[in-house]
Amino acid sequence: MAAASLPPLELLQRIPAGQCDDPFAALGPHTEDGSRHVAAFDPHAAQVFAVIGADEHPLTPVDRAPGVFRGPVPGDAPYGLRGVAADGTTWDMEDPYRFAPVLGEIDEYLLGEGTHHRLWSALGAHVMHHEGVYGTHFAVWAPNARRVSVVGPFNAWDGRRHVMRRRGATGVWELFLPGLAEGAVYKYEILGAHGEILPLKADPVGFGSQHPPENASVVRDIAGYGWHDSDWMQTRAERNARSAPVSVYEVHLGSWTRKARNRRISYVEAAEELVAYVRDMGFTHIELMPISEFPFDGSWGYQPVGLYAPTVRHGPPHEFRDLIDAAHRAGIGIILDWVPGHFPVDPHGLGQFDGTALYEHADPREGFHQDWNTLIYNYGRREVLNYLTANALYWLEEYHADGLRVDAVASMLYRDYSRQDGEWVPNKDGGRENYEAIAMLREMNALTYGECPGIMTVAEESTSYPQVSRPVHEGGLGFGYKWNMGWMNDTLEYIKLDPIHRKHHHHKLTFGLSYAFSENFVLPISHDEVVHGKGSMLGRMPGSDWERFANLRAYYGFMWGHPGKKLLFMGQEFAQAHEWNFETSLDWEMAKRPAHAGMQSLVRDLNRLYAAQPALHAKDCEPEGFQWIEADDADRSVVAWIRRGAPGDPEVVVLVNFTPVAQDAYRMGLPSAGRWREALNTDAALYGGGDRGNMGAVDAAAEPSHGQAASATVVIPPLSAVFLVKD
Repeated sequence: MAAASLPPLELLQRIPAGQCDDPFAALGPHTEDGSRHVAAFDPHAAQVFAVIGADEHPLTPVDRAPGVFRGPVPGDAPYGLRGVAADGTTWDMEDPYRFAPVLGEIDEYLLGEGTHHRLWSALGAHVMHHEGVYGTHFAVWAPNARRVSVVGPFNAWDGRRHVMRRRGATGVWELFLPGLAEGAVYKYEILGAHGEILPLKADPVGFGSQHPPENASVVRDIAGYGWHDSDWMQTRAERNARSAPVSVYEVHLGSWTRKARNRRISYVEAAEELVAYVRDMGFTHIELMPISEFPFDGSWGYQPVGLYAPTVRHGPPHEFRDLIDAAHRAGIGIILDWVPGHFPVDPHGLGQFDGTALYEHADPREGFHQDWNTLIYNYGRREVLNYLTANALYWLEEYHADGLRVDAVASMLYRDYSRQDGEWVPNKDGGRENYEAIAMLREMNALTYGECPGIMTVAEESTSYPQVSRPVHEGGLGFGYKWNMGWMNDTLEYIKLDPIHRKHHHHKLTFGLSYAFSENFVLPISHDEVVHGKGSMLGRMPGSDWERFANLRAYYGFMWGHPGKKLLFMGQEFAQAHEWNFETSLDWEMAKRPAHAGMQSLVRDLNRLYAAQPALHAKDCEPEGFQWIEADDADRSVVAWIRRGAPGDPEVVVLVNFTPVAQDAYRMGLPSAGRWREALNTDAALYGGGDRGNMGAVDAAAEPSHGQAASATVVIPPLSAVFLVKD
């Protein structure tokens, strides 16, 4: 870079005090009377030389500036620095202050405007060659800081050593550190606007982190991964579509299985074991609970600090890519749990990042979650909005994720979420809607769907906010799908009842169909249903051991036959008997017992039937795909309906009996006369049932019943679901 004019003595004297906010004006090459002079700072050196080839040029200590040296260095060839300690020890280093900026004008413009869609390409720590020298470029947004420095073991965590360059009005600071390679540990030391040194901060756009409880960022080179999933990427739009069979296996990677001495599974091991298991079970997608780096295991990832760093608990970033690549090659999609609603108050995180409420609101009525002791993003700030929307795009582009499930959307939509009167700030119109959060979600969905065709976004939204899964251009939030929390709550309330009381609550089974097509719904039985004292899915079923398993089998049959995509949390597929514990493995020994293995076989077969029969999935989100046959038989707790696909697809009739009383001669209306094959019966002995049913098929006669053109006498075993497919 071109040398600037020689710095004044006063500026050099500020360096050892840590008060220099413009290091390039003080250090590096400068001119005096047309010749080059170099200034350097090394508090461990008794002498410093500028080195060109074999020539050493001594730099002179600066008066009242311990550790600062300067002197003439002839010519304009690149130079290095050599430090000499008092005991004669020497070390060589490149001078970071002789390099030009890395960020260009376009980066600077987009950063200043808050519209840098690929923010991670500019900010964070990037391994690169710059001006012919290998090293790492650091850039961080801290607009109100007086000084920002990169610190780590490479400079003894001394914030005076590598002070960064401020990039005009963008609020971004940057520095290229020559020689610093992948694996280097670092943080940012920030001098606040009032001169206070803040707690050391992890990189908000760092690509790696130390193993908790250590919390520094780690330089990770995320460039150049060799993907092998082109076939998947070309076809995933069809696999994520509303007309596709989408059956999701939700996984907490830290407790799906544990290895010897309770070691967590690695990404590489999961690429083999988890992928093979999910493929065998017939699930189409894996949804990973939050992968972004987080400090506290007990948060399960829902209090992230490193939004751009896959957690190192299971391996480095390229091994996380190995997992996704393996899933894609096996025909399985990967959905990531994404948490843009809040972040923890840990001192190394985003809170008061530059000494001010930068990422969060200053007013706790807007910026603090009372329920979770976390901070809320200031969605109205363009740079914060940019940080979040770019992060969503980052996981989809850099890691080939197929979708994002957005956590706690309801907490973002409403300013009064979980607050009493006087504890929240109304919007500009005096209402409770959070306009800025709504705008962020819309922008995120428009950006991700626009840049990454074929992906899906899924909202965990527990209120009746309208048009969550409708396109932004139609006035919706723009999500592809929404979790159907109402269906989940109603049906779980129903199924836990003693069957003798179910007839009084029959509407809990049927009410969901009154709004089933108002959104593109996913039916979620998630981790939230097996924690905090709720017990397991099996544990909430009433009756004897046999009845509990039968109830759960019938419930799963009801769920897989019901309109909507499916989601099941790990362990539920084999009816784990105890509540989920994030600190230990699932009880895979339990899965080998006959009743549990039967449940596992049932879920596998439900997935296969769901995928094989278009009538069960093609119109999951359209009213034309569903018709009641029997919705009102509360006394016998029987429901029956038709599922339809495209013209020519075989119709499927689902019959469910939620009492322990067999219905051995139930006259049931069917859409047409002829043979209806019993495609699946949850009472089959294979699944642990009593093996009662319809001997493989029923023959419907042209005798109208239940508003249908034909009917047949059917057997619906106790606590069971039966699927009939028209031959």
